[in-house]
Amino acid sequence: MKLFRSDQIKQIDEYTIKEEPMVSIDLMERAANQVLRWYLPRFERSRRVFIFVGPGNNGGDGLAIARLLESNRYETGVYYVEFTEKTSEDWKTNLMRLKSGASVPINYLNGSDQFPVISSGDIIIDAIFGSGLTRPVEGLAGEVIKHINRSDATIISIDIPSGMFGEDNTKNDYDSIVSADYTLSFHFPKLAFMFLENAKNIGEWVVLPIGLSANAIKNSISPYNLLGKNEVAPLLKKRNKFDHKGTFGHGLLVAGSAGKMGAAVLGAGAALRTGIGLITCHIPSCGVAIVQCALPEALVEPDRNEKHLSEIGNTDSFSAVGIGPGIGTEPESQKALYKLLTECKKPIVIDADGLNILSINKGWFSLIPERAILTPHPKEFERLAGKTENSFFRLKKQIELSEEHKCIIVLKGAHTSITTPEGNVFFNSTGNPGMATAGSGDVLTGILLSLLAQGYTPENAAVLGVYLHGLAGDIAAEELCYESIIASDIIKNLSQAFKKIKDKDK
Repeated sequence: MKLFRSDQIKQIDEYTIKEEPMVSIDLMERAANQVLRWYLPRFERSRRVFIFVGPGNNGGDGLAIARLLESNRYETGVYYVEFTEKTSEDWKTNLMRLKSGASVPINYLNGSDQFPVISSGDIIIDAIFGSGLTRPVEGLAGEVIKHINRSDATIISIDIPSGMFGEDNTKNDYDSIVSADYTLSFHFPKLAFMFLENAKNIGEWVVLPIGLSANAIKNSISPYNLLGKNEVAPLLKKRNKFDHKGTFGHGLLVAGSAGKMGAAVLGAGAALRTGIGLITCHIPSCGVAIVQCALPEALVEPDRNEKHLSEIGNTDSFSAVGIGPGIGTEPESQKALYKLLTECKKPIVIDADGLNILSINKGWFSLIPERAILTPHPKEFERLAGKTENSFFRLKKQIELSEEHKCIIVLKGAHTSITTPEGNVFFNSTGNPGMATAGSGDVLTGILLSLLAQGYTPENAAVLGVYLHGLAGDIAAEELCYESIIASDIIKNLSQAFKKIKDKDK
């Protein structure tokens, strides 16, 4: 799914209206009906509904929703936040429809002291501002939003929480943004939904399709994408009857140090469960028995040093290389990574301490092989690229770093972002808070190494690997719970994740 800027969504709306053809009020009615379909099975008629509307088309959506809810026997009241005399034409049309076709009381709020008494069992529908907002909210609207946020009601925002911008909220006043429990976004999620600091305002977001033009969406260019099954399933390679283990590559995993051999076990185990033909673990000699007992399917290449990485031999015989989990940052280990960066001609994924070594030696950035995959978590990225004010600027820096060093960066998080040298961005839709556990990143490194060894392009390996990793975590969460997931549970559920991606009916 493409993600678009707010101005692009407006253009797609306009194109849809011209292409069908239809009038804009009909598109608004279509959106309101989608909200109704979502609402009806979730909330009882015993709960009062307070709908706060502004003067624009988002307010027009709210007026249409009020009429539809009232016709379905919900006790509904409209509260118009009257901070201007100007209203949109569709707003006026929906107001006339509401007055003529329903008995919904319409209240005009001229001051915050007119805010109604709302109890914890009530529902607030926020339709004050849409995604076309251009400046932070203040005055009467800001006061009303603060009252909404102080209520104990369930809050549902229409399209976007009022007061939030669709992309960059750096200069925004978060106290004047609605803190929704649910955000019902029309046809696309907003880019702002992908960022950590906005999560408390967005709540659970849901995309409601409203039949926007497929041609307009196809022809509108955006670097931003949200990964779903439809995007990932076509990337999976089919296995043929006469394939053998050599067909699926031989990966080299450089991992582990004294006390951290679990990183090698988890990475190699994930690589095997993701379909690699052969995996060799280059590990300190103290870990040989650990890895061979834990993973009889893995080959072991012991380092001459007992406790940490000191050298890596020639990698020409391998299909791909993964380095970093648990290796530490000893001077000898740093030299070994330097040698690998200057000599390795194979696809490579760099994680964990491999990234920490790069952050210690920033002059080595120029040595990173083209289209290498880097997999930092936010703190590792901060060490690599420096601090940023918020997630929006961190994404900008991530894009710039990918373009400058021609690498693929997988920045791990709730919506893991993948950036490519061409400036494309992919946000992941799978994964859950239970995956925030020791070793989860090592599992991702093993998955990516496996896919690279099997011949997937680095971009496809990153996209498929991140989605697969998150999906396996989601399957684990269904069986267990967020608190109980450990990294090996992700590995155990990789086979079910593959099945879900392949299954056309799920």
